[in-house]
Amino acid sequence: MPSPPRVYDVVILGAGAAGLMCAAVAAQRGRRVVLLDHNAQPGRKILISGGGRCNFTNIHCTPDRFLSANPHFAKSALALYTPQHFLELVNRYRIPWHEKTLGQLFCDHSSRAILDMLLAECERGRTDIVLNARNIQVDRSSDGYHVSSLAGDFAAHALVIATGGLSIPKLGATGLAYDLARQFGLRIIEPRPALVPLVLGGDEARWTELTGVSTEVVAWSGPAQGRRPAPRFREKMLLTHRGLSGPAILQASSYWRPDEPVHVDLAPALAPGTKLIQPLLRPRARRDETSFRQALRAALPQRLANHLADIAAPAGWSNAALDTAECNLRDWQFHPVGTEGFEKAEVTAGGINTDDLNTRTMEARSVPGIFVIGEAVDVTGHLGGFNFQWAWASAVAAGNAL
Repeated sequence: MPSPPRVYDVVILGAGAAGLMCAAVAAQRGRRVVLLDHNAQPGRKILISGGGRCNFTNIHCTPDRFLSANPHFAKSALALYTPQHFLELVNRYRIPWHEKTLGQLFCDHSSRAILDMLLAECERGRTDIVLNARNIQVDRSSDGYHVSSLAGDFAAHALVIATGGLSIPKLGATGLAYDLARQFGLRIIEPRPALVPLVLGGDEARWTELTGVSTEVVAWSGPAQGRRPAPRFREKMLLTHRGLSGPAILQASSYWRPDEPVHVDLAPALAPGTKLIQPLLRPRARRDETSFRQALRAALPQRLANHLADIAAPAGWSNAALDTAECNLRDWQFHPVGTEGFEKAEVTAGGINTDDLNTRTMEARSVPGIFVIGEAVDVTGHLGGFNFQWAWASAVAAGNAL
């Protein structure tokens, strides 16, 4: 005879950032919670994040820093649980932290401090954490949900899907969230890699000869969102052996679609009204390939300047030709042939359709008792701690509703 399932109030699938936070909140409210994960250890993505120091939130966390088919969906959860709330928790555990550029908050030492904090919060609520829970299957009955796995069977009135997206499969990422969504009739916005390096091909493959070159740019991609132009990101661009990377490109990649260009202003640091080709416009200035190359070298890394001098020289040396060259350099268009895929993507864009979820509780509208949080939802933050803040905020919203 098979053993009867262990009975809880809540079964949470996925012991990542969102799952751990939700378990802690629900358990400390008196709910009997079991947290299942198919990995042998919890929080693996937390440990590698931020170069091992965990960029755990961003103080500039506003809804316009998130991408979703419904840009309004995240507003409620983000307003109810802010970066300051999470920072209060970090300070309570006396975890030293610092602010880097653009409002990014990091641990001074190791990401392990954030994971240990979340595990301690789960322990406070007496959450049961079951690891190596592989081959998870879920069935619904009149009294709730039955979850079977190689680590045992579990039953509860509520089920939380916190299994993330498809990014970084070597850390255990799977499509379980989407499989369960389809099983229970929830719609899915097609998942795609986001915050991911872009691959160049064809004639643009020559850019890979500049591997290792890094320079500050403004990058953007995608059409305007409603009345707002596509977001622009002023950060570093890095040339790689496959194409483009660096923070500016990773940011733009979340908005990029196949067959669309990525736009790059190659000299954003120039003073307003100043041009890259300014030296060529001075009275009696030389106008030739040598002077053009020298002008580029004055503002750009030498290898980049030399490459651009070879491929972007004006078609003649008239004022009009120089203006055209300047415009091209300030709105250079790359045409990626693809991305480096989920293996290199920091997050997954798309996911479970927010139209099927309650914006305040994260509960499925048509399937009572099922909640979806974190990266599994069609809410994707910009680079710099925003995706962690969405994990915390959506988890707290669900945890308070369970």
